Parts: sequence; C-alpha cells; structure tokens
Amino acid sequence: MVHLKRSQVRTIEETMAFPQGFGYVLDFSDRTIAEFFEDEFQLDIDQAKYSEYGTSKRNRLTTFIQLEEPYLVAKVLRALWDRREGLVRRIGGAINENEEAEMKRQFLEIIANVEGRSEIPSTAALDRHTSDRMLDELIMDIERDLQANKPEAAMDHLHTYCMSKFRRLLQTRSITCNQDEALHARFGKYRKALASERSLNPFTDRALKSSISLFEGFNDIRNNSSFAHDNSILEPAEARYVFDTVSAMLIFVRAVEAGRYDS
Repeated sequence: MVHLKRSQVRTIEETMAFPQGFGYVLDFSDRTIAEFFEDEFQLDIDQAKYSEYGTSKRNRLTTFIQLEEPYLVAKVLRALWDRREGLVRRIGGAINENEEAEMKRQFLEIIANVEGRSEIPSTAALDRHTSDRMLDELIMDIERDLQANKPEAAMDHLHTYCMSKFRRLLQTRSITCNQDEALHARFGKYRKALASERSLNPFTDRALKSSISLFEGFNDIRNNSSFAHDNSILEPAEARYVFDTVSAMLIFVRAVEAGRYDS
C-alpha cells in the first residue's frame, strides 16, 4: 500500500488533468482507461474497490494508487507519464516549458519515492510494445520472478524481452532485423537510426554507444549465467544490479519513443 502526502496526490491529479481538465485522466474515456489497465497491467480498474471514493477516472486512479503495492503503482504512473509526454508532443499547444519541466520533476520524484518503498525491483521499464500473447506471458513471468525477489531467475526472460523490444523498434522504422541477430547488434542499429532522426546531446549519444557493449555483455549473461542453459547463475545482488541497469536504458528508450506507438 502506498501512502502519499495530499500535496503529492494533487500533483498527480493536476498532471493527469492534461488535456481534458480536472477530474479526467489524460485523453482517456471510461472505455479506453479500462482497456489501458487491462491491456498493460491485466487489471480491472472498474472494480468496486477502486470506486470507493467516486467513479470518476481521477478518483479511481487515486484510489488505485492508495490500495496497490508500490512496485505496481510506480509502473502505472510511469506508463501514464510516458503517455502524457506523447500527448504534449502531439497536441501541446501553448505549453509553458518552465511549468512543464517543474511538473515533470515533481511527478518523477513521486515515482522515485514510491519505488524506493519497495524492495521488489521495478518492472516499469517493461511495456507491451506489441499485441502478442508471447510478450504478455514473458512480462508476467518476469514480474512473478521479481515479486518473489528472485531477479537472477528473470535474466533469461529479460534478455528475450529486449530482443523483442528492439526488433519492434527497428520494424517500426522499416529496418531489417534478422531472427539470429544478436541483442547488441539490434541495439546498435537502433542507436544509428535514432541519431539520424534527431539531434542527440553528445552525452546521450555516448551513453547510447556505450550501451552497445552493455547489451553485448548481457548476451553473455543470458548464455552463461542464466537459466537459459545449465549454468551457474548470478548472485541475487548482482542480478538486481543487471536488471536495474538494463531497465534504466529501456526507460530512456521508451521516453524518446513516447507517442510513436499511439501514432
């Protein structure tokens, strides 16, 4: 259960009021917010327990935040923020950049605060980037391993998720991705495509380039230190570090891709 200050709840409500106004959640209708929670998190947001303080989308969201476990709340809030960024890019209009930056700082601070209350590694980086039963099962398997506090058991499936993620990102750009192409090769193609699409800050570009070797090392972990084969697996603390490191890059990628899937 998450206990937020009233000021933090107001920040969430005000952030999610864009673009329809207070009481709404982003651009969702009652139908589409139900679909969002069902498709992304296998949750029924229309359950009676989420309507205890009112049936508006705002009330259901804030009640959900107060009832559920921190790792799940953080995952939902991060997904909602990514959707909001996509909306701002498409229909932002006269957005005050300074106010937007402060809102982002406060909202992400709330997410970090929520995540810090859970010893379970966050799965916020794992989005359902395509409608696929295999992907759904894959993410659920990772979530089960993490909820059992066994990140070492999730390494193989996390690698498979990354393979799927970067294949999808390349496909949306009509870039060929062979079935036997290694993870670091897929990521290298993605970084090259991203650099051709936009002007990257030099630090960001260096970080992306260095992540090619990071994903190459992740290949080795998957092959030699996971349940993919008869291996001696990583110690839990080391596996947690690997999971968090890979997740950080996936979260960045999802942020720069905000709005692509919607469009």
